[in-house]
Amino acid sequence: MTLIAPVLPFGYHARPARADDVPAIHALITECDREVYERPRKDVGAIIADLGRPRLVPELDTVLVFDRTGSPAAWAWVDRRSEIDVHPEHRGRGLGTALLRWAQERGRQAGADRLVQIVPDGNAGAGALLRAWGYDPLLTSWLMEFRMPDEPALPRSPTGVSVRPYRDGDGPAVHLLVEDAFDEWQERRAAYEEWALRTVERPAFAPDQSALAFADGQLVGTALALDVPGADEGYLEQVAVRRSHRRLGIARLLLRHSFRAFHRAGRRSCTLWTHSDTGAVDFYRAVGMGVRHNSTVFRKELRSPAAT
Repeated sequence: MTLIAPVLPFGYHARPARADDVPAIHALITECDREVYERPRKDVGAIIADLGRPRLVPELDTVLVFDRTGSPAAWAWVDRRSEIDVHPEHRGRGLGTALLRWAQERGRQAGADRLVQIVPDGNAGAGALLRAWGYDPLLTSWLMEFRMPDEPALPRSPTGVSVRPYRDGDGPAVHLLVEDAFDEWQERRAAYEEWALRTVERPAFAPDQSALAFADGQLVGTALALDVPGADEGYLEQVAVRRSHRRLGIARLLLRHSFRAFHRAGRRSCTLWTHSDTGAVDFYRAVGMGVRHNSTVFRKELRSPAAT
């Protein structure tokens, strides 16, 4: 298949991303995150997981852009979803537009029907660019925060339910629980290897702060935690409860166990992302979490006659 190269502004050049670029990409993304979120959002493991997406071919589906000095200025990948990050010092020079055009061309070449991108509402320029290129808002995402100056108290456990931290060997059972729980709104089920790269095999995975709930010896819920370097707060990557055991207080119990474990590790806040398709934002508000940041999920149909 022919490699599609982005048409870049003068003074920039690009090539596909490689495994040894991960530290440089992480540094670039960290600068982007600090501008919007005031702290790192991704660890190195998240980038490794993006490059390891099952259908992503790095030589075709990624672009790393360099300036005249050879420093990374932007990067992008596309695999049904697309992510584009432009270093704050290089914005306003046409890199975002060039990479957006590249992502759409590569998406069409790969046979994708649509592309999805997530943009922080604090990055008004990126949102305006996507709208101008025919992207429509699809979902709202919220970064929820639980502040804990004092150690969180645990609620009473539902009858017959016990909670313990994650242990080696729990991965396959937790994976099955999560995929079953998320089946109702996600596009596809992730294979264990893909899921593990984003969760239990990430360098930032925090087993001691991850909580598993059991009822009569059966795994019925989990809260999987990350301790992202430089973030100074806990983060919950996935929270899931088996459908047959919802509305019993298990999710609240799991959250509180993770919150308390992070507090004992010296963290004074904990965050997680949720979006409007899950219907969970009211629950998180009810357990004392507030919204710190909003993002919008945009979608563009690539096969429509009006596609740019």
